[in-house]
Amino acid sequence: MDPVTRTNRTAWETAGEKYVLERDDLLAQAVAGGSLHPFELELLRDVLDNHPRVVHLQSGDAMDDPDLVRAGAHSVLGVDFSAVAVATARRRAIDLGIPCNYVVAALPHVPVRSGSADLVYTGKGALIWMPDMTAWAGEVARLLRPGGHFFVYEQHPANPLWTWDPDVARIRPDRSYFGRSFVNYDFPANGAVEWQCTLGGIVTALITAGLEIRHLAEHSEPFWRMGGVEAAAWDGRLPNSFSLLARRPS
Repeated sequence: MDPVTRTNRTAWETAGEKYVLERDDLLAQAVAGGSLHPFELELLRDVLDNHPRVVHLQSGDAMDDPDLVRAGAHSVLGVDFSAVAVATARRRAIDLGIPCNYVVAALPHVPVRSGSADLVYTGKGALIWMPDMTAWAGEVARLLRPGGHFFVYEQHPANPLWTWDPDVARIRPDRSYFGRSFVNYDFPANGAVEWQCTLGGIVTALITAGLEIRHLAEHSEPFWRMGGVEAAAWDGRLPNSFSLLARRPS
């Protein structure tokens, strides 16, 4: 494991303790549902109606997985490099009695059989940990069966540039849209290295891996808001997230 991945994993093992402490609250939220955004469910309606076998890359808190099962998924296999997050997600799946399982692994070397996924799902803070978009997209394509779908709802690559100032949206002087990486000390990153990639770079990587883009949209609403923060950058004028649906040709 390279030093950056090791540092990031350590940071997220620490952040993952939050899931342990909030186990009962997260279980109640999982029972109530609502982790998936309504437009995610709308975009994935036809896919989920066919009861897909889902691989959730970088599953994190795994709160989306009960919603995926509730919406029609046959099963979900989550993959995350945090052992704490994986253990917490496994316990929640057992408590809920849902067909979800989890493995500890760092992309792009996922210990999952090629062509085993009808749907690969990811996002909500996942792509910033990928230093090589080409390798990541290749792994997505490898996991998908012919005719399978890929979906991501994620932080827009421009989002890390915006300050959290409440009066006026400003660009951080220490970050670049075309930069390679930066260290993020904001919670919950804990000093982890985040990788920067343009939206064009993400799309090109997926196309190069052989996927067909079916939907791409940019959204002003961030997928996550830090509690107690009302940033001017979130007022509807700037891109803060994006959604993308792609398909592996049959």
